[in-house]
Amino acid sequence: MRHATQAAAFNASGQALRCDHVKRSCAMSNDTTSARGPSPALRLLEPYIQTRDPAAAIAHPGLANGLVWAVRLVAGQEPAPLDADDIADCLEGRPQQHPGWAWLHFDTVHSAARSQIATLSCLPRDVGQMLAETDYAALLEAEGDLVWGALPAFDDQAIEDDRAICAWRFAMTPDLLITTRRNPIPALGAAYRSLRPGALPDGPAGVVDRALREFTDSVRRQISQLDDELDRAEDALLLIESRADLGHLSGIVGKVRRRATELRRVMTPIDRVLRDEDLDMPDWAEEELRNRAERQVHAALDDLIALQDRGRSLQDELASSQAEETNRRLYIVSVATTLMLPATVVTGFFGMNTGGMFLSGGRYGTVEAGVVCFVFIVVTWVFLKFARLL
Repeated sequence: MRHATQAAAFNASGQALRCDHVKRSCAMSNDTTSARGPSPALRLLEPYIQTRDPAAAIAHPGLANGLVWAVRLVAGQEPAPLDADDIADCLEGRPQQHPGWAWLHFDTVHSAARSQIATLSCLPRDVGQMLAETDYAALLEAEGDLVWGALPAFDDQAIEDDRAICAWRFAMTPDLLITTRRNPIPALGAAYRSLRPGALPDGPAGVVDRALREFTDSVRRQISQLDDELDRAEDALLLIESRADLGHLSGIVGKVRRRATELRRVMTPIDRVLRDEDLDMPDWAEEELRNRAERQVHAALDDLIALQDRGRSLQDELASSQAEETNRRLYIVSVATTLMLPATVVTGFFGMNTGGMFLSGGRYGTVEAGVVCFVFIVVTWVFLKFARLL
C-alpha cells in the first residue's frame, strides 16, 4: 500500500520533474556535445526518461533529481547505460553485480538534486555535502579507498578567452565514480567522449585525470594565445616611431597580465593540493592523480609564471618609454617657456602705460621693440647652449 502511494505521488510530480529536468539539463549543457548525431548523454538517458515504472524511479531518486548520465565501463567494451537496479546498487553502496566500474554524473542546478546528493547512502555525509556544494574551492582528500575533491574547469563560452572559471566535484572508489557540476563543463564532456573500447581508463582516476588534463590543455592554449599577444605588443614597441602611440600597447599588456593572474590563482591551489605530502592516496589513484596530473599542472603553472614575468618586464619597458615621452614633452615646453621669458619681460615693460616710455614717440617703435624681444630670445638661447642646458 505504501509503495503504491509513493508510485502515485511520483506519477503526479516526480515523473514530470524528472523528464523536464533531464531534457533541460541536456539542452543547456554541452557536457556531451557532439557533431555526430544525437547527444550521447541523451541516448544514454533514454531508458531513464522513458521509465514507465514509478516504483523503480522512487527506488533510486537520482533518476528524478539531476542525473545526466550513468554508464558502466568495462575494458574492451563500449560504455553501456546502467539500468535502474544498477543505479540503485551504486547509490545505496551495495556490491555491484557486473564487472568493470560505473560513472554517474549529476547536475546540481536544482536544490532537489543537491539535497538528494548530499544524503547519498553510498558516501560519508561530509563527502555527500561536498558534492552538493556550489562554491569554488580546490580540494583533494582521501580516506582508505575513497577519494574525493573539487577541481576547476572552464564554462562553455564559445570564445576561450572569455570563459569563466567554475568547478566540478567528484567522489570515487575503485569501482564507482560520482561527479557533480552546477555549470556545463566541456572538460567532462571531452572526457566522456574519449571513452572508447580501445581507450578506456583502468579506473575512475583515469576519468578525473582526463578532465584535469583537458583543463590544463585549455590553460596552456590560453597561455600560448596570451604569449602571441605579448609578441605583437613587443614587436610594435620595437618598431613604433611615434612614442605617442604607446597607449594601446599598455591596454594589450594589461589584458594579458590580468588573464594570467586569474589563471595563476586557479592553478596554484591545484598544484598545492597535488603536492601535499600529507595526502595519502590509495595505490589505484596514486599514479593518475599524484604523478601524471601533478606534472601537467606544475608545467602549466611554470608557463604561467614565465608569462607573468614577461608581461611584467614588457609593462616596465612600456612605462619607461611613456615616461621618456612625457619627459620629452615637458622638456619642449620648458625650453619654449624659458626662451619666451625674456620676451615676456620686454613686452611687459613696454606695455606699461607711463609717460616718457622708450620708443613710444618714434615711427617704428613697434618694430624696434620686436627686434629687442628677438635679441633677448637669441641671447637666452646662446646662454642655455653655453651652459649645456639644451
